[in-house]
Amino acid sequence: MTGGASVEETLSLLVTGLRTVKEKMRPLFGQARVAVSAEHYLETLLGNLPRKTGWQRAEAAGDGGPWRQQALLGRTQWNADGLRDIVRDHVQETLGDEDAVLVIDETGFLKKGKASCGVGRQYTGSAGKITNCQIGVFAAYVSPRGHAFVDRALYLPKAWTSDPARLSSASVPTDVAFATKPSLARQMIERSLRAGLSFEWVAADSVYGVGEIEMGLRHAAKGYVLGVAGNHWFNSWGLGERPVAGEARDIARNAPEQAWVSLSAGHGTKGERQYDWLWCPLAELNGADYTAGDGRAWIRGLLVRRNPTDGDLAYFTVWCPTGTTLEKLVQVEGTRWRIEEGFRTAKNEFGLDHNETRSWHGWHRHVSLVMLAYALMAGVRAEANARPPKKRLSNAYQA
Repeated sequence: MTGGASVEETLSLLVTGLRTVKEKMRPLFGQARVAVSAEHYLETLLGNLPRKTGWQRAEAAGDGGPWRQQALLGRTQWNADGLRDIVRDHVQETLGDEDAVLVIDETGFLKKGKASCGVGRQYTGSAGKITNCQIGVFAAYVSPRGHAFVDRALYLPKAWTSDPARLSSASVPTDVAFATKPSLARQMIERSLRAGLSFEWVAADSVYGVGEIEMGLRHAAKGYVLGVAGNHWFNSWGLGERPVAGEARDIARNAPEQAWVSLSAGHGTKGERQYDWLWCPLAELNGADYTAGDGRAWIRGLLVRRNPTDGDLAYFTVWCPTGTTLEKLVQVEGTRWRIEEGFRTAKNEFGLDHNETRSWHGWHRHVSLVMLAYALMAGVRAEANARPPKKRLSNAYQA
């Protein structure tokens, strides 16, 4: 922790925050003994165990075996979506900001065998290859105060949704059908909007960059910076110094060198993430054409990021209010790094990938509890950082 709070104050904030989230989630479980098991589960996720497996969590909770942990994830009746909503509300209370960014991305959970819900041979950036894994799609909330996960969904490949026996064996609800990753992301964005989560932007990579997400955000009057492939077609309607029409990679290749601007996408683990940027505003459109009562004008455009070291290019379709600066767009795009940081922290510190259950409910319950642990610590950090440092006495008075 950094900021003005002392170690004692930070520990006090953690104790208070833990008590608060326990009170919020207790009604989800019905029976007191199940609520106690959930509280112990949360405490072990926050602990310093090297791995958060069932046996280790049980030992830390004082149980003779992992049976209560297993029952909490698989056999007892409670709604993981209710816990997800508690997490989202807690993030709003502790990190909320009107100019926040909702970041969409996915991560892989490496698995053996064929029984774990949603498992299959599929590509995951976690391993950098096609391998046997589950894929989870996540939404992270990024604001000036901090960042935390607010939603999640387990992706089910068609090999699962087309096999009723397999779905039944993993206790997948009967109303769950095949949904693409962009569809899962759209559903998470819509849930955030209905819940009144404060954000003005959405950022995502090229898996989520075109189609239903774009149009849904326009109708919701939210800006976006969404990745697209190099062959994505763009054309201008009367904006800019030069008419633009063609694939994103060709537009970038033909742009004059003086059109590129060097800007930082934010501070990373190795310092400032400095890139060259090309901004091509393509059309100015009326917000009222998409959202009733929106009197603003909006810019549709192309943003290109170039790595100054190797020349590697990334392309983004942009929707932003007229007058938005390039610096702001770069800042929004740069928030995507926060969800990658979040995945690493959640796996290394909170056991995100230590789920040993095979069912649909087990995955969503474990992941939701991890999200709550992460959100609690993010809120504590924000509060600790916001406190002014205590003034130190001069040497004359310390003597």
